[in-house]
Amino acid sequence: MSTAPVTSADPHEALHRLLAERWTCRQFLPEPVPRTTIEQVLTLAQRTPSWCNTQPWHVVVTEGAATDRLRTRLLDHLRTNPGQPDFPFPAQYTGVYQERRRECGKQLYTSVGVERGDHEAAARQMLRNFELFDAPHVAIITTEADLGVYGAIDCGLYLNSFLLAAQSLGLAAAPQAALAGYSGFLRDHFGLADSRRVVVGVSFGYPDVTHPANGFRTTRADIDTAVTWHST
Repeated sequence: MSTAPVTSADPHEALHRLLAERWTCRQFLPEPVPRTTIEQVLTLAQRTPSWCNTQPWHVVVTEGAATDRLRTRLLDHLRTNPGQPDFPFPAQYTGVYQERRRECGKQLYTSVGVERGDHEAAARQMLRNFELFDAPHVAIITTEADLGVYGAIDCGLYLNSFLLAAQSLGLAAAPQAALAGYSGFLRDHFGLADSRRVVVGVSFGYPDVTHPANGFRTTRADIDTAVTWHST
């Protein structure tokens, strides 16, 4: 499991390595990331293309005591409040989408020793999302409400740039829709304008490569299942 910065002079090789080696980290070391390194990630991500160059993203980044305060307040909030995402979660997963989702879940539960049918252990693992996997930093990515779905799409592009930039600098990250499920809380906690819509949260830092939750990798379908060619 490599966490070394990518140094290849071949752009294709460098991008291939970043995409192939990027993974969702589910346990971080407590060591904080230097502000200068985080700024490098943000500077790279800022080059993300967007609809009409609107650049709708705004990012809140926590460090130090601010991350701990978020973690504590979020855990307290979700105990008595249901999730209310700004963008509806999928209505259902069927067919191959359900199969892929189950494969990922099975890999995670097997890695951390959650037995099939152990709902209590599964709930504890789910709660790790809101414990931020012990990450020292969190990024909350928001868009402007008036920009609708296109603003959210642009923020999705920004998220990918952020993840690859972090990977290129030896960092690990966990993109978390679970955090966006509590968008109202996040707006209140960070004093965001009512017009901002929470797209996703990202816990990030240095990975604990010895933790079992970081010991598996998800698969990707062959391009023939995702692409239809028309030549005539």
